[in-house]
Amino acid sequence: MNTANKITIARILLIPVFILFFPLYPDWLAQKADFIQHIDSYGLYYASAVFILASATDKLDGHIARKYNQITNLGKLLDPLADKLLISAALILMVSQHLVYSWIAFAIIAREIIINGIRIVASSRKIALQADQYGKIKMVFQVAAIAAVLLNNRPFSFFTDIPIDQILMYAALILTLYSGYNYIKNNYRILE
Repeated sequence: MNTANKITIARILLIPVFILFFPLYPDWLAQKADFIQHIDSYGLYYASAVFILASATDKLDGHIARKYNQITNLGKLLDPLADKLLISAALILMVSQHLVYSWIAFAIIAREIIINGIRIVASSRKIALQADQYGKIKMVFQVAAIAAVLLNNRPFSFFTDIPIDQILMYAALILTLYSGYNYIKNNYRILE
């Protein structure tokens, strides 16, 4: 297994760590365990750090794969899957804590499932579909929006009362829907 694929797998393995740090523990457990009390108080910061680290590995594994000619079929499968799992886990947990509207999470996750379905159909026909520029821009906005919401609009709240985190989330939603539309439009022939 090459370095790029190891980094992708590390990103997938960071998802349970992100979930562990997300403060979702019941009060009765938090009252009995100091570690859970600590997570309850500071977990969103730890979860945010893990989320940002995992997101950064997406750029790193792609760079290594291209620079050292380590592009593999496994990497083509795992890389977008890792992204979708990370974003979906974050959105689901955020909905559970009322940090983001459920309809926004549903729209983003539904787009990812639909695009993944198209990739599976293409793969069954021995066609490898790559993410386009809109998909890459969408991912950047999703990561920025999720990180900003997890950090309760920090660092923006130090400078302004404008809810930059929510603006980023709506921008991510719009880009997600547009990139999904564009991807389907450019690849619909595979479904025929």
